[in-house]
Amino acid sequence: MTDAITYDVVVIGAGPVGENVADRARAAGLSAAIVESELVGGECSYWACMPSKALLRPVIARADARRVPGLRDSVQGALDVSAVLAHRDDYTSHWKDDGQVGWLEGVGVDLHRGHGRIAGPREVTVTGTDGTTRTLRARHAVAVCTGTRAALPDLPGLADVKPWTSREATSADQAPGRLLVVGGGVVAVEMATAWQALGSQVTVLVRGGGLLPRMEPFAGELVQEALAEAGAEVRCGVSVTAVRREDGVVTATLDDGSTLRADEILFATGRAPRTDDIGLETVGLEPGTYLKVDDSLRVEGSDWLYAVGDANHRALLTHQGKYQARIAGAAIAARAQGVPLLETDRWGAHSATADHAAVPQVVFTDPEAASAGLTLAEAEEAGHRVRAVDYDMSGVAGAGLYADGYRGRARMVVDLDREILLGVTFVGPGVGELIHSATMAIAGEIPLSRLWHAVPAYPTISEVWLRLLETYRG
Repeated sequence: MTDAITYDVVVIGAGPVGENVADRARAAGLSAAIVESELVGGECSYWACMPSKALLRPVIARADARRVPGLRDSVQGALDVSAVLAHRDDYTSHWKDDGQVGWLEGVGVDLHRGHGRIAGPREVTVTGTDGTTRTLRARHAVAVCTGTRAALPDLPGLADVKPWTSREATSADQAPGRLLVVGGGVVAVEMATAWQALGSQVTVLVRGGGLLPRMEPFAGELVQEALAEAGAEVRCGVSVTAVRREDGVVTATLDDGSTLRADEILFATGRAPRTDDIGLETVGLEPGTYLKVDDSLRVEGSDWLYAVGDANHRALLTHQGKYQARIAGAAIAARAQGVPLLETDRWGAHSATADHAAVPQVVFTDPEAASAGLTLAEAEEAGHRVRAVDYDMSGVAGAGLYADGYRGRARMVVDLDREILLGVTFVGPGVGELIHSATMAIAGEIPLSRLWHAVPAYPTISEVWLRLLETYRG
């Protein structure tokens, strides 16, 4: 064991969240080190956001082209699967992190490869692949940015089946002939969309009553209709009770006693925190749990430990984790500089208010589903006096020009007491690029009376904003 190396900030986990915490610390003049046991760039770069969207982009582009007169006849053939997978591989840098490592070096962050474990207050040990151990000490803060892993159910025979998780689904080198997808959330619907289009026969098995249960109900309904039209089967209200693999074929037993056979089975049934072996017990915290934090992302009960991104379970989205990293970095720097009073009030510089009020998300299916802020049910449960305003997006001129037979729906959730927006949902082709306008309206708490003066360009899909406001006014 060598002597301890001291930094102002030590970050465990070099995904996008950890990278941003370290970057913000360096930008504030603090020294920073980051510890990573896998690839610098994390889950998003290699097994989640980037590869999944690279797989889905040709699927969505072809679907859009098939709705355009004069073009649809030219794009009726199958996708070039090899080209799609090669494009995916380029976007993951072929699972090499040289570029990300170079970025860390460029901003002056030291990288320590190995498994990081908290060894007490402000202390982290790093065990390398060769078994050597070094100790890092933090003057001001240790940030846990270890993310999550796929959560697998406790099913008989599951380990022997070697099921796909999100990692295998985004990195597979060929399309399975038959694919079972267990789950109804974002990973399930995106991967069902991608692999059905790439040649697999997909069956989606959903325990609940529909897809995308965290969004407005119509989002899941429209996505389910589109999956069925693409040739996939979606079965709701069913559970897998056992699985086995024989001669390469997976057999799944359902709770009604029936069985389904496939070449691969993907379990997209949630996430679990990667905090089980990072030394939480040395500082009185329970391993394997999500860490509870305040709005500056500091772990409750601590004056030095931060949990940023998925590890705190506030909003399991890359962009939201990076937002938290910017807030945490600013808070760490302010405290290190002895700032007597942080701006932790609502929407303050050191408060991750958007985690509660203005989280945006895009589901890259066909049609796309995009939301920001609260759903109607969430707003009502929070005690707000609200009204939902809906609009059929096929009535927007820009939508009709975008695609023949455009199908989509928009909803805004209005706080009737303050006449501001609490939530917005769009479902339809091309709506992913609309959602930031909703996010700004919600985060800015812009009164509807002022939004009336935000004139959308004609003829664009954005004109849905005018139609929603007109519907609200009556």
